[in-house]
Amino acid sequence: MTGIVRVQPSLQSIKSLPGNHRFMSSQKFDRLQINDKSRLGSGNMITPSIFENVQVGDGIDEAVDSFRNDLDLVNEDSPYVGNLVSTEGRSSTEDEEVEAIASSLPSSSKSHADNRWGDTSSYASKKKVQSWFQLPHGDWELVKILSSSASESVISLSEGKVLKVKTDSLVQANPEILDGVDDLMQLSYLNEPTVLYNLQYRYNQNMIYTKAGPVLIAINPFKKVHLYGNNYIEAYKRKSIESPHVYAITDIALREMTRDEVNQSIIISGESGAGKTETAKIAMQYLAALGGGSGIEYEILKTNPILEAFGNAKTSRNDNSSRFGKLIEIHFSETGKISGAKIQTFLLEKSRVVQCAEGERSYHIFYQLCAGAPRILKEKLNLRAANEYKYLRQSSCFSIAGVDDTEQFRVVMDALDIVHICKEDQESVFAMLAAVLWLGNTSFSVIDNENHVEVVEDESLTTVAKLLGCSTGQLNLALSTRKMRVGNDNIVQKLTLSQATDTRDALAKSIYACLFDWLVEQINKSLAVGKRRTGRSISILDIYGFESFDRNSFEQFCINYANERLQQHFNRHLFKLEQEEYVQDGIDWARVDFEDNQDCLNLFEKKPLGLLSLLDEESKFPNATDLTFANKLKQHLHSNSCFRGDRGKSFTVNHYAGEVTYDTTGFLEKNRDLMHLDSIQLLSQCSCPLPQVFASNMLTQSEKSVTGPLFKAGGAESQKLSVATKFKGQLFQLMQRLESTTPHFIRCIKPNSLQSPGVYEQGLVLQQLRCCGVLEVVRISRSGFPTRMSHQKFSRRYGFLLLESAASQDPLSVSVAILQQFNVLPEMYQVGYTKLFFRTGQIGVLEDTRNRTLHGVLCVQSCFRGHRARVYSKKLRNSILTLQSYIIGEKVRKEYAILVRRHRAAVSVQKWVKCKRTMNNYKQLRGASIVIQSVIRGWLVRRCSSDVGFLRTGFKGTQPEEVLVKASFLAELQRRVLKSEAALREKEEENDILGQRLQQYERRWFEYELKMKSMEEVWQKQMRSLQSSLSIARKSLAIDGSSRDSDASVNDTQDPGSFDAVPGMMESNGAMRPMSAGVSLIGRLAEEFEQRSQVFGDDAKFLVEVKSGQTEASLNPDRELRRLKQMFEAWKKDYGVRLRETKVILTKLAEDEGGAAVIDRAKKKWWGRRNSTRV
Repeated sequence: MTGIVRVQPSLQSIKSLPGNHRFMSSQKFDRLQINDKSRLGSGNMITPSIFENVQVGDGIDEAVDSFRNDLDLVNEDSPYVGNLVSTEGRSSTEDEEVEAIASSLPSSSKSHADNRWGDTSSYASKKKVQSWFQLPHGDWELVKILSSSASESVISLSEGKVLKVKTDSLVQANPEILDGVDDLMQLSYLNEPTVLYNLQYRYNQNMIYTKAGPVLIAINPFKKVHLYGNNYIEAYKRKSIESPHVYAITDIALREMTRDEVNQSIIISGESGAGKTETAKIAMQYLAALGGGSGIEYEILKTNPILEAFGNAKTSRNDNSSRFGKLIEIHFSETGKISGAKIQTFLLEKSRVVQCAEGERSYHIFYQLCAGAPRILKEKLNLRAANEYKYLRQSSCFSIAGVDDTEQFRVVMDALDIVHICKEDQESVFAMLAAVLWLGNTSFSVIDNENHVEVVEDESLTTVAKLLGCSTGQLNLALSTRKMRVGNDNIVQKLTLSQATDTRDALAKSIYACLFDWLVEQINKSLAVGKRRTGRSISILDIYGFESFDRNSFEQFCINYANERLQQHFNRHLFKLEQEEYVQDGIDWARVDFEDNQDCLNLFEKKPLGLLSLLDEESKFPNATDLTFANKLKQHLHSNSCFRGDRGKSFTVNHYAGEVTYDTTGFLEKNRDLMHLDSIQLLSQCSCPLPQVFASNMLTQSEKSVTGPLFKAGGAESQKLSVATKFKGQLFQLMQRLESTTPHFIRCIKPNSLQSPGVYEQGLVLQQLRCCGVLEVVRISRSGFPTRMSHQKFSRRYGFLLLESAASQDPLSVSVAILQQFNVLPEMYQVGYTKLFFRTGQIGVLEDTRNRTLHGVLCVQSCFRGHRARVYSKKLRNSILTLQSYIIGEKVRKEYAILVRRHRAAVSVQKWVKCKRTMNNYKQLRGASIVIQSVIRGWLVRRCSSDVGFLRTGFKGTQPEEVLVKASFLAELQRRVLKSEAALREKEEENDILGQRLQQYERRWFEYELKMKSMEEVWQKQMRSLQSSLSIARKSLAIDGSSRDSDASVNDTQDPGSFDAVPGMMESNGAMRPMSAGVSLIGRLAEEFEQRSQVFGDDAKFLVEVKSGQTEASLNPDRELRRLKQMFEAWKKDYGVRLRETKVILTKLAEDEGGAAVIDRAKKKWWGRRNSTRV
């Protein structure tokens, strides 16, 4: 970075802590003391009298105060004053061995501004083991002190080289335990080398974020680091990670906006290449992740590729440098969701469109369009390669390493679709870009000796006219002539080559600037909040940082002026307003001096003799030149302490970040930024819609007609505001908006000028730290009260944490009671007239306690509400079940009644169908029987009739005896027929009897089956029920047997001589024998059951007595009990099988008994009829 004016680093140590500030607990101090002891050499001894009469738990400050007179220490604020090394025992020979070569090294002198940073006392009293020493090339190195005196010290460098230097040139170093702390406020000794070392220590470990009080320092790693993504977003949302990060700053802004209902702002600053744009995108990603849900957050994120393509370019310092400033105001709904956004841009670098330095590029969109446009679009716009356009080939750089312009163009196309820019408008945008490129290729030819020119009618002219929608003649006149009004006449003046070139370039710059503004306007329409606006918003400011090059022009002049204004806002927020608020609220506060840049701002803004006023004044004169402007500045501002006039066209301004020399070449032209009326009329007459919109906007922004020398010279009839005045107005509006918000600052640091990862240039980093005032911030924040809250708000927010009710007390009493209850040390806060002021970290403890309490309350409420909901749900469920049971029961009863009616109807139908079928069968059988009978009877009658006729015909010739024989034969036949009929009737009766008895046997069989099933079930459940069932069965069988015996005895009393009685008696005796066999079988089963039950019961009882110890036996009762159980299961299975077999036998016996009885009755009936016939 040779172009930056650097201030040579000098010794800037800072006092560590205020006298009433506790930096850390005594336990942590003890650990540090032990650590420092381990770092001392063997020849060094810790002074033993330091901590006499001091308790281990005593504070550091009390220990220092009690022995201040003995030690004669000036820097009593350090928490490490106890770690002093006594060198009284060191021999003088050690000093003689050291070479006195310190005279060859330059010593650092302190300026007046440095005196307030550090100690002016001698370093001899401190005698630190390690310190910082500035090398000749300006870098700081950590050295080891071998010996020390009041004026000189002997140090050892890292490579082993030993030097003798002045003691005042050494700067205190922090103990190793503080290496790499994430907040610079934790450093014991705050000075430039310790800050540089701490940042480098974290940078080497890819920890690119460090806090400096309320400011976040972000060092560009120039590589991808694994610190982003959804996992990190969720972690910072849950507060599970507390390390410094852009996510943490954004989360704080979001929470404060929701809690305090105050708009927030995140101000991101830094020089080109420090990573401001990426940091802004990271902050937007976090807001989109936490406030997303409506889809608008995706559109907001997609604005970044569009703005980067149209507003970023490759410079010598940065491959993706923002050449404009932007403020993104993100609005939130009442529920904390993103409802819309608005983008405001500042000072687009229009000159980059027509001018490009070697090694740099114009805006990305030109190269992306030439490389990634589809073939149809290229043919329509007549696009060529980037190296064929004059505006782009001024530099030989057409690509960026690692960047694919074709892919980036596709990303831009997708982003344009997402922000709802239609295809027609997109084609118009690309047509304007192509027109700008072809305008650069437009050439002029000299037509006379006065160097007047006209446009060469070639492909460039026709293409531009086609893309703009105008004729080539109109374009030729607008570029080569200028209309002037003299009196009442209009005069057309031909332009020279330089004037025509400037007109062409002005038209190209105006078209591109208007196109950029139009795109931003369309994006704002897409992201418009509308009726969803709630007043809550978070603004992210991504603006160019302080710039200083070898040659600084008008752009650097405006950029540095903006940074001066932002620095004052930074100072007002962190220094001025804070200290003024301390004084107004009447707290005990010692004023701290800080650098104020109000003098530099007055140099820019003072009227009528300020830089901007003189620039506008000089721009109004047509004959003014850059040299006259420089001389006017030197004439009027030579007495200003922030201004210095140089030779020629240069002047120097002493900015807050250092001196910058500006070259006034081009200042007046760039400030005027004239767009002649002829060019505006050309755009308004174009057939394409966008040029017409551009012309309308330019006319709207113009001021009233300018009278004076410019008008007389034939200038534009309508002149707009100068660039400097317009930019000043935008800057004041920006400051007003930022003043109404709570700011959060992110300072981006560029670690090296090579844009290489892992390279850390101390000089470059130190200059940027000075520019952003990091040391000042830490110094004042650490000694002040950065957190403040009104009495009412504090009591309202934390009053519920009090153990006793304080409803009747005033807010101040409640606030004091809260602080006393939580044992907040008095030096950690101050009570003002209207507010409470807290040191860093104190309000966080109260917030943690409040969050834990609220979480506990919410847990109790959730449990109670859950219990109440479950009770209500259970009650409601029971009611629903009861209602459902009634409804389902009624429904089932109705369905059952319908089924019963259907069943009865089905049974009735079946009965009538079966009756009809049986009747038909009976009629068929009866008819067939009648037919058979009629046939047989007819045959018999005919046969008998034929015999009778034969006998009658032969009666005369035969004997009477033969006739009698024939008559007896006929009677015998009749008797047999009657007998057959009687036998048939008896058979039918027997059939009916057998059917009835069969039904009885089926009922008895069904009863037997039920009994057997019940016996099996009872057998499984209770063994005794089986015995009772068997005894009942045995008794019933015995009664049946006795009845049969009685029947047998009755049969014995009948006529023994009757032949038919013998078979009946024999059949009865045959039935009795199997029945008695069945009874005996059941008896044996019952006896076996009783015996087995007795045996198993005795064995089980014996095993129980053995197990309980009542009986002694040499056996294992558990094993024997399992064995007995197995035997019982086997017997039970076998017994069940035999029981089923007995059931089958009984069934067969029942069937046999029934058949014999039917036969017996049939025979008795038959013999009874026979005896009656005999009688």
